[in-house]
Amino acid sequence: MGAEVLTDPAAPTASACLVREVLDRVGDKWSVHVIHLLGGGTRRFSDLRRGIDGISQRMLTVTLRGLERDGLVTRTVYPVVPPRVDYALTPLGETLLETICSLVAWSEAHTTDVDAARARYDARVDGAAA
Repeated sequence: MGAEVLTDPAAPTASACLVREVLDRVGDKWSVHVIHLLGGGTRRFSDLRRGIDGISQRMLTVTLRGLERDGLVTRTVYPVVPPRVDYALTPLGETLLETICSLVAWSEAHTTDVDAARARYDARVDGAAA
């Protein structure tokens, strides 16, 4: 059972559409950060928010709900005052962890290379526009 090859990319199958939806979820920048942080263990909402630079409260809420809906994250509410809510990876979410950690490690290792490539590109584009 190999990978499905689409003969007509303009008419994707239902399976290909589902794959795209899953990739959209696990590949968006906020989901990558959340999964990576939860790889270190259970976290509270405020811990996640502090750990992800630039994410708004609303976007973190939306991201966590989507990851929970897709079975990648569990949400546990404790009946205390003030309410306490913990988030953790599910076993399915943990299957993504190695891939996510590899992606984060690659990003950290190559930020200088990407930054230099952007500078070269911008200089070339700006020079051509002048």
